[in-house]
Amino acid sequence: MSQLESEGVEHNSRRQWIKWLVYSLLLLNFAFYLFQEIEIASHALRRGGTLLQWAQEFATTIDELGWFGLLFVFELETYLLSDDAYRKRRVRWSLLLVRLVCYVLLFHTLFARVNGWSDFVAVSQAPGLFDLCQLAGKDISFSSNYIADLITVENCQNFSDSTTYYFLDPTVVTDQRGYEIRQQLTWLDLQDSVTWILVVFLIDLAVRLQNRNIIDQRLTITLLIVRLMYGLLLLHGAFWVYLGHWVWGWDQFLWIAGFWAIEGNLSEWKSEILEDTGG
Repeated sequence: MSQLESEGVEHNSRRQWIKWLVYSLLLLNFAFYLFQEIEIASHALRRGGTLLQWAQEFATTIDELGWFGLLFVFELETYLLSDDAYRKRRVRWSLLLVRLVCYVLLFHTLFARVNGWSDFVAVSQAPGLFDLCQLAGKDISFSSNYIADLITVENCQNFSDSTTYYFLDPTVVTDQRGYEIRQQLTWLDLQDSVTWILVVFLIDLAVRLQNRNIIDQRLTITLLIVRLMYGLLLLHGAFWVYLGHWVWGWDQFLWIAGFWAIEGNLSEWKSEILEDTGG
């Protein structure tokens, strides 16, 4: 093996190690979000709720399941499966089925984000509420920046000195500052969901193009648009970090790294196509 080939093998081995490290870190983040949404739902829906309300409260968990499924499918198609294995009809149909289920989960998340924005727009100032101590002992929580605590006689004066309050849910109240933060985050969540769906559609298109050995300008432009969208997603992550949600920003970075790894698979696959065709 020549020195150039040896360096190529070493580079590929290092890239694969980093890729699987990113996937492992994403699984840890998934566990964090699951427990976080269980905590939030315990406040917002402790009096019960519809199936749609429960699904909305666990929108991130459901969303992550869809993303893991798509990441798994893309990893199979671009790296793990051989050409002969991929050509088998049952394999292609199985991957298509998993892909469709994942897209349903992602569109559920988009629906939840749209519904969440619609619900937020309907929020109005709580009439006659000027002091949180009025709610002490009534099984109502104060929430700001997605942190919620039950209002009691002992802590009611510690949350806010505002005289303007809003009920985000029947059992969750916030002040003016909390309302403004929720507005920003709800709108950002909707933008982020739309952007990620566009990203995955474009990556799916890139995979299909290479499956047909199409590696011309169409593929280059598709991946360029994806990278521009990564820039927008990184700005979303930076805003979350600015508001103190470090895990959200970290999660955003990891998912971008995860799909960048798929692009790495595509690049390696493209090199193989060029070698086979003498390009």
